Amino acid sequence: CHHPFTMPKDEHIEFLETDPGRCLAKAYDLALNGWELGGGSVRIHKESVQSLVFRALKIDAEEAQLKFGFLLDALQYGAPPHGGLAFGLDRIVTMMTGSESIRDVIAFPKTQRAQCLLTQAPSAVDERQLRDLHIRLRQQVQTTAEIA
Repeated sequence: CHHPFTMPKDEHIEFLETDPGRCLAKAYDLALNGWELGGGSVRIHKESVQSLVFRALKIDAEEAQLKFGFLLDALQYGAPPHGGLAFGLDRIVTMMTGSESIRDVIAFPKTQRAQCLLTQAPSAVDERQLRDLHIRLRQQVQTTAEIA
């Protein structure tokens, strides 16, 4: 699935427990002449499916409740099937202007240090997130020339 809140295809829900890599999402893209203009998906609207997705991602019940309890609680009361579609306005403007790069038209560019002044991204990540993504941080060894 695209992200942990995208509804799996009905016939793929069983794969969440047996072979999560085979699970496809109810997601879609809008493309024009090879340009992706937008995308969207149907969201998970059943607590049981959301819990299966969390388990497939190795998020245990305690962590799921801590981080997403509000959502799981709400889904227990029922939610209608729902989804959405978002267009990339910057992609459309890039195409309309004949620009070669989205960077020429992007509304919220990053600083030279790749930081977003609006959202303060990037933000810190905890050890568990790094481990889940198989990312290891290592300290750079300084040479004697660098120390001097």
